[in-house]
Amino acid sequence: MATGTTAHGGYLDILRAPHAARLLAGTLVGRLPNGTGPVALTLFVRDQGGSYTLAGGLIAAYGVATAIGQPLLGRAVDLKGQPRVQLPAAVLSALGMALLALTGIAPLALAYAAVVVAGLFTPPLEGGLRALWPSVLGREDRIHRAYALDAVAQEIMFTAGPLLLTLLVSLWSPAAALLVINALGVLGALAVVLSEPSRAWRSAPREAHWLGALRSPGLLALLGSFFFVGLALGSITVAAVAYADDRNAPAVYGRLMAALGLGALLGGVAYGARRWAGAPERRLRVLVLLLAVCYLPLVLVPGPAAMTGLSVLAGVFLAPALACAFLVVDRHAPRGTVTEAFSWLVTTFGVGSALGSAVAGPTVELAGTASGFAVAGAGGLTALLVLLATARVLAAPAAPGDDARHAVDGEAPAVVHTEKNTPR
Repeated sequence: MATGTTAHGGYLDILRAPHAARLLAGTLVGRLPNGTGPVALTLFVRDQGGSYTLAGGLIAAYGVATAIGQPLLGRAVDLKGQPRVQLPAAVLSALGMALLALTGIAPLALAYAAVVVAGLFTPPLEGGLRALWPSVLGREDRIHRAYALDAVAQEIMFTAGPLLLTLLVSLWSPAAALLVINALGVLGALAVVLSEPSRAWRSAPREAHWLGALRSPGLLALLGSFFFVGLALGSITVAAVAYADDRNAPAVYGRLMAALGLGALLGGVAYGARRWAGAPERRLRVLVLLLAVCYLPLVLVPGPAAMTGLSVLAGVFLAPALACAFLVVDRHAPRGTVTEAFSWLVTTFGVGSALGSAVAGPTVELAGTASGFAVAGAGGLTALLVLLATARVLAAPAAPGDDARHAVDGEAPAVVHTEKNTPR
């Protein structure tokens, strides 16, 4: 629950901290290639005369490669440091997309190889940023707000990114847009890894174990839950397309997606502006319950105006749930695996979203648009059930031998020491 006062300084307090604005902006710019990847690939393939089927195949290959690469690169960051992994990965990923942009979709084998390279080497900037917040901000209440700000900034990126891409396509071409977006991605990664916190950050010593972060039962429980949150979100995307088609109004789809993002933005801003007491694991169960409850009214499929309002409501608890999940990840990640653990959350959420889209498609065709939104409600409820079923596991954060974690109850400690920030 929240304390009775607004957190001092709010988001401005975070952005005024040394290096914080640079790290956040660099991470967002660095993630532009991945955030706009599906749209960019679709526009490029169609401009080359390829089919939507080919576009979908390339997007799927890119997504699978990204899902595989994120935790592997996250583990490499924990072992080798950020600059030695993030920047080379960003360059290789950009070169993969540049190869596609310069050679086109023929031969197909080369096109698929290019997107696999681009996806596999997508740098884990998202997990890296969350690993840096403790050393940059110090106090746990500020880190909590930073996680909320991070979730809000993602909504802005996923809205502004496609708009920038569309502008570049209109000014030049889809191929040029691919090149520019990926060049920006390298510059964003460069801005992060050249910063003092990134260069100084070192993961805590880790126990050698082939499972890495996945040996934590609490982390596995969280990943299981957020797989279904991702499934719910992916199904909404497909169901919203069907809703717009039913009304022969393609623009409605964009409106619903914008409303969903607006809801997440508003929820994240409100959540991060408060100081929260108590265990984040308990708070996360409440937030996922509210998230699931807000998905359910979408099955009513009312007129566009009401549906837009319901979409805003459906998005309100997404960013707060993600921000709270970031705290839980930090508490349950085994010593020395924090970047890898955050990367697993990104991967699991993305795989769940892809499966949600795959399930919602045939569901809509067989049973109608409302059934597609029902998949979202079912996904949200299943995510809650996973958290309830694993409550005992989640109630036991990192083992005593691990780094000091955030407080379980009451006020946060003055300083946290999640990962080391000292030069070697």
